[in-house]
Amino acid sequence: MKKATHQQTKQHNRDLVLRTIFANDSISRAEVARVTNLTRTTVSDVVNGLLTEGLVEEVGRGESIGGKTPILLSIVADSRYLIGLNLAQDKFIGAVVNLRGEIKEIVEAPVHDDNGEKALQLVYQILDQLTRKKFKPIVGIGVGTPGLVNTREGVVVNAVNLEWQNLPLSQLLEKKYKLPVLVLNDSQAAAIGEFVYGGDHLPDENLIVVNVIHGIGAGILINGQLFQGDGGGAGEIGHVVVLENGELCRCGKRGCLETVASVRAVVKQMKMDSLDNVISVFQNGDSKAKSVVDRAGRYLGTSLANLVGTLNIQKIVLTGDMTRFGDDWRKAVSESMQTGAFSGLAESTKLQIGTLDYRACILGASAFLLLDDYSLLFNEEN
Repeated sequence: MKKATHQQTKQHNRDLVLRTIFANDSISRAEVARVTNLTRTTVSDVVNGLLTEGLVEEVGRGESIGGKTPILLSIVADSRYLIGLNLAQDKFIGAVVNLRGEIKEIVEAPVHDDNGEKALQLVYQILDQLTRKKFKPIVGIGVGTPGLVNTREGVVVNAVNLEWQNLPLSQLLEKKYKLPVLVLNDSQAAAIGEFVYGGDHLPDENLIVVNVIHGIGAGILINGQLFQGDGGGAGEIGHVVVLENGELCRCGKRGCLETVASVRAVVKQMKMDSLDNVISVFQNGDSKAKSVVDRAGRYLGTSLANLVGTLNIQKIVLTGDMTRFGDDWRKAVSESMQTGAFSGLAESTKLQIGTLDYRACILGASAFLLLDDYSLLFNEEN
């Protein structure tokens, strides 16, 4: 028992040092010791191990504050690779990502019909291509998928548009690719992507990221940690009814938010065959398009007012294809949110458009593999 405790302490210290180096472009051992409250000897021992593993390198000297000039340390970005998958678009997108969140290679495959088995084969096809590339070692696969996901078990409980029910996706992929796999909801993945790579977010900040594509979902971060709720479905706002006796939704209910505020809803209401066409007429001042987009924004804003009232999180980021309608759409969402929420709460809530588009989900799914657990970077088999 004592040995296990000692091992746990060593791993805790290692992860603490690694997290601190990750958080900086470059940093000295003394600064790491100061930030982590570990002794200099402990930091030195850990750093020596990380240098041996090739995860960290010395990158020159910093400025002296009296005494010797400190040697700076930095993460070796290309020492390990992760794979991130975004299965929530009208095409599946997979990417190899390095430890600094740089996308090194992308593979895409169009999704043509709602067929669960074909969708799974498409996932294999993308992963087969990515794992054969020259990027080695790949240490894990992170998957952002639409629908209700039990991340702990790695099971897609229900993804309506992919026809997946209780699909043990983690298990299937781990068996086939012999790598650790984490599966989470695409909006939750997008939230992590925006939080880690999308802007100036503090490590212990609260953030809601609302992803509006064919479906609608929110990812919620509390104190910098993804909040998934008891069953993993926190933020599943797309299938909350907002319109009594409204249109039939893919989930079987009527009047869900998705039926009035998603990309699919807007394209359908415009009786057009693609979002590009709707955007084109919208930008040319078409009054029907403006009215449809405004209505979609207002319904979304009403749903966000409920989130603001429930969580009082003051920073909300909008991502997904609906952001292509720009500030007109954002204003409609914002005004409706302000009107619907308790004014004292709404006034202090900032609503902004994200910076990472479809990459947010890919980067978030891959980053999620490392959040608070760096053990897969030390996998002996790699």
